[in-house]
Amino acid sequence: MEESKKIAAATAAVLNYITTEEEAICIQSMAAPGVKPAPVLSAAAPVRLWGASGRQAQMQMRNLMQMRTFN
Repeated sequence: MEESKKIAAATAAVLNYITTEEEAICIQSMAAPGVKPAPVLSAAAPVRLWGASGRQAQMQMRNLMQMRTFN
């Protein structure tokens, strides 16, 4: 029962944060109607697949360690 309360609280906090961010974006767009919001990924750098693969492998290894897969 305690675990479900923690999960519910964390979920509520994340949803509250997302809602607050959406409201802030709406307020900014209403304040300056002539100005378009900047796109999130405008002229982004090219994706480096080897780097992304390496980071993904590191995250996966850390996840396995956190789950105590290794002795």
